[in-house]
Amino acid sequence: MRSLSIRYAGRLALAHLLAVAASTAIVIPLGGLTLRGARAYFTEKNLIAAVVLVVLGTMAIAVGGVMNIRPTLRWFVPGQEPNTDQRRAAIRVAGRQSAIIAATWAVSGTIVALLNVDAGAAVAVPTFIGVVLGASLATGTGLLLTQDGLRPILTAATPGSEGWVTVPSVQARMILMWVLCSALPSFAIAAIIFIRGNGWIIAKTAPIEIPVLVVAIGTVLLGLPMMMLTSRSISDPLREIVDAMAKVEQGRLDISVGVYERSEIGRLQNGFNRMVAGLAERERVRDLFGRHVGANVARRAIEEGASLSGDVQEAAILYIDLVGSTRLAASHPPQRVAEVLNDFFRIVVNAVDERQGSINKFEGDAALAIFGAPLRIEGAASAALATARHLCDRLRRLPMVDFGIGVSAGQVFAGNIGAENRYEYTVIGDAVNEAARLADLAKTSDRRILSSASAIQRADAAERRHWVSRGSEVLRGRAEATDISAPVDEC
Repeated sequence: MRSLSIRYAGRLALAHLLAVAASTAIVIPLGGLTLRGARAYFTEKNLIAAVVLVVLGTMAIAVGGVMNIRPTLRWFVPGQEPNTDQRRAAIRVAGRQSAIIAATWAVSGTIVALLNVDAGAAVAVPTFIGVVLGASLATGTGLLLTQDGLRPILTAATPGSEGWVTVPSVQARMILMWVLCSALPSFAIAAIIFIRGNGWIIAKTAPIEIPVLVVAIGTVLLGLPMMMLTSRSISDPLREIVDAMAKVEQGRLDISVGVYERSEIGRLQNGFNRMVAGLAERERVRDLFGRHVGANVARRAIEEGASLSGDVQEAAILYIDLVGSTRLAASHPPQRVAEVLNDFFRIVVNAVDERQGSINKFEGDAALAIFGAPLRIEGAASAALATARHLCDRLRRLPMVDFGIGVSAGQVFAGNIGAENRYEYTVIGDAVNEAARLADLAKTSDRRILSSASAIQRADAAERRHWVSRGSEVLRGRAEATDISAPVDEC
């Protein structure tokens, strides 16, 4: 905190000294060559007073800067949340520092005028010009030098919708810069010509080149920091938004920009933050939606909207059901049962995803997987059969887990079923029922996996070699016998 306050005060002191040098460069030629009787202005007394005032003024600004920023740094440096009074105090830091600088120049000018009260306008006019130009340049340069350090403080102090600091709009800033850098110098030149023409302060015979040169120098010295201050007040927050946008393009949605002013810039910053928050919320909803219905179904829903669409298509169905889940729940604590089910379904989901299938739903201790819908793939039956064989191998390694797997394939309706405000993507057809019945039968089979002939016939030759016919059987709830196959190798 000490180093930050010293750095801040040092920049204010530097701004003051730069303004002293600039105002001196203007007042010397103006007072020595143009104003009648003003040579008395540069006496030994005034030179000594000027040196003393510059030293004391620099010290006063430095000390005032430390006292101005220290209360704010007490909560900012430790990263604490400021209260309402601390927020207001932080927002007024820039205004207070300008007031400290302006007051220092006003007091210094008053002292010089009082020391030379007998000289009249010969001293008062150059002093007034020097104070006005110097104070303007010092405050502008001070804001320019300290804005980098004040911006994070203001950002931390103004977490509101559009910031708490009321500043001129972008258009008003540009007009103000035109007034200071163009209109006022032009008015000053016109005033010099008018004053000389009447012989009020400047003699009618005095050359006009020097006053015009003084105004030109003052315009350059005051215009440069004002232009930099104005342009940076616009470009810096815009550059921050551009950098944040680049990070959002890379997928980072935890980005936000500081909002600390009420202007078009503040509204733009606030709008960017709301946009990123909306994108993050959308991604969270999409991720949650995908976890519930499957990534492929979620992608289709986002692309097609909320229409209750669906069609009949070829698909392969894999149904897997745990054996003895009721006994497992009766003999183990609920937490342990949940852990077993999570391990079981984790293996099932990973195996299905590996072959571009999707888990359509979990039904207690059972799962329904689809291959070929909603994402159409080549070799859906082969993928379902291969997934069943690999599941058997992986699930055998889990303790307290026994299961039955049924595989079928054929024409199914795949689409959204339900009402306009609440529906579910599902598959309906004989193949779905057949797979569920085969899973029930597989629970009592030595292979624990059974497939219908319809799935075997739709598989490629390489996959069919892993299966052998086990005859036919009339499944529960069906009138005709189903040809059944099982894996050649035991899992």
